[in-house]
Formats: sequence, structure tokens, C-alpha cells
Amino acid sequence: MPKFNPYLNFNGNTEEAFNFYKSVFGGEFATLMRFKDTQEGAKLSDQDKEKIMHIALPLGNETLLMATDALESMGQRLEVGNNMYLSINTDSKEEADRIFNGLSEGGKIEMAMADTFWGDYFGSFKDRYGIQWMISYHQQPAQQN
Repeated sequence: MPKFNPYLNFNGNTEEAFNFYKSVFGGEFATLMRFKDTQEGAKLSDQDKEKIMHIALPLGNETLLMATDALESMGQRLEVGNNMYLSINTDSKEEADRIFNGLSEGGKIEMAMADTFWGDYFGSFKDRYGIQWMISYHQQPAQQN
């Protein structure tokens, strides 16, 4: 069964917002990755390098509140209406493809399903109704004997 998580876009203040959310909900960040830690990081300004590429705060056992800073230097522009995604984490690549292909039909694909540098099989799109979605399957590394 897929898991749904809210994914928020911020205009450079993700870290401030998530420190606030952490003060309210408690817990620790499950993930905090800055743009300087990505393959594109070297191409960014010193200011953009320090912004948040991905952050996740657990809200209970099954839900993560996640976010990123939308960087204009990377062609992203934050506007009311594009500051949130519904993120679905699936149990298999096949389920990810089925959901992605079904929901994206008639919409606009932002990133086709593909293996990513952070280890997930991932894609994103805006459906025909203007809702933004992220579909992800976290591939477990093969265990060594």
C-alpha cells in the first residue's frame, strides 16, 4: 500500500520553517541535505549551496513532512499553488510506474520515473487537474553475504 506524505516548497526559508515545525512536533530530522551536497552544487552561488535540497521530519510512524528550497538559479519559481506536492512512496518499481502513468495521463511530466543519485526510483508531474505529485520507490541496497 502506498504511503502519502506532504512535500512543501519554500522560497529560501525551508530551514527556518522546519526548525519551527520541529519545535512544535518534536523529534529529529530523518534527512537534511543541502544543495552543496548534490551533483549540481558546484555550479551554484555560495548562498544557494547552503539552501535545503531535501529535509524530512517524521510526524508519527508512517508520515514524513518533507520540503525543499525552490531555487530560481535552477529554473524553479515558487508561486502560490506550486508550493506543495503529494508524495507517494510505493512498495515496488512496478507500483510506482503504474501510479505515475495513471495519474500523469493528460498532465505535464516534470521528471520522468528514473533511478536518482539519492538512491530512489523517482518521478514528478502535475496532473490534468493542476495537482503536483511525486512518486518514489526506495530501493533497498542488496545485502552482502
